[in-house]
Amino acid sequence: MLSNTLNTNEVKNSSGTEQEFTHLIQEGRARVFALINEPPALEHRLSVKHAETGSGLNRRRRSVIRFDKTVISTVDSVTPITTSVYMVADIPVGGLLAMTEPANVIANLLSFCANNGSSTAILYDGTGTGASLLLSGGL
Repeated sequence: MLSNTLNTNEVKNSSGTEQEFTHLIQEGRARVFALINEPPALEHRLSVKHAETGSGLNRRRRSVIRFDKTVISTVDSVTPITTSVYMVADIPVGGLLAMTEPANVIANLLSFCANNGSSTAILYDGTGTGASLLLSGGL
């Protein structure tokens, strides 16, 4: 369970600096957090949602972790623009006794985004192999 304030290394920016988020809203299995001290017109939010469908062996859980950040355009220095990045886990919970394989797939994705293959260092700066592909639209 997430605490009401994320302030102990849970979230870092591209320079590796910790960013503190505080709880705003909880509705059912969805929670929204806001960056502490964000400017009112420039929201920086973290959303976590879970939904389950099906039953028995066909029961699935879809979980989404999403960050949305609004900044002022660097093109015209006036227009607010929003960048969103999210991860979706679609897990067949009805057919699994343990979360070992889903955890392995999450580790695959995170390690692909956070390293460049030449070291085991975690790259918070968005220059890892997968992060670079996402940012550049490359293949």
